[in-house]
Amino acid sequence: MIKVAPSILSADYVNLQKDIEKVDKAGAEYLHIDVMDGSFVPSISYGPGFVKAIRPITKMVLDCHLMVQNPEHIIPAFIDAGADIIGVQVEATQHIHRALQIIKNGGVKAEVVINPGTPVAMIEPVLHMVDQVLVMTVNPGFGGQKFLPETVEKIAKLNQIKKNKGYNFDIEIDGGVNNQTVVDCYNAGATVAVAGSYVYNADDPAERIQALKDATK
Repeated sequence: MIKVAPSILSADYVNLQKDIEKVDKAGAEYLHIDVMDGSFVPSISYGPGFVKAIRPITKMVLDCHLMVQNPEHIIPAFIDAGADIIGVQVEATQHIHRALQIIKNGGVKAEVVINPGTPVAMIEPVLHMVDQVLVMTVNPGFGGQKFLPETVEKIAKLNQIKKNKGYNFDIEIDGGVNNQTVVDCYNAGATVAVAGSYVYNADDPAERIQALKDATK
């Protein structure tokens, strides 16, 4: 059964605590926090202050995805803010090993992220040191996009490397996730699913979280 990570990118910012509590009670294991700088992606979202404010109100895993240029500069601030997992885009830094090392040295789980156009080979040299790999199943920066089916092959490739090498990282997917698209991803090896608009645009977010879990039983 897949673990669910609702993305607060699709939540109601004015009633954010209420929306976070809603998915927490519904059984979501993670809370996905999309950090965007207006440079690596066009949008701008949250900073470490947001994570610090959220930390006391939930025990869910705070899964922070840094869609920012040169993430190594701001990683320490997210560690201090209470992030449980920090993900960095391989395309956003010339020093992916160093960035992941900073995360690990801070006592936080490290995640490497790849965009739809980035091959798995780009991250193979650092797979031994990560706790999670995030495969973007849409192009990053905007919610509500359509799932890209060609990304399933990447999930399968990562899962094969994981088995061959004896690694134990989670494989997370993000983008266009619903109770139909999640099935092929789960069968290919995905263990965590980020869902934004599918969960938060629903009348009953709890029903949507359960639908993702039921689809991957």
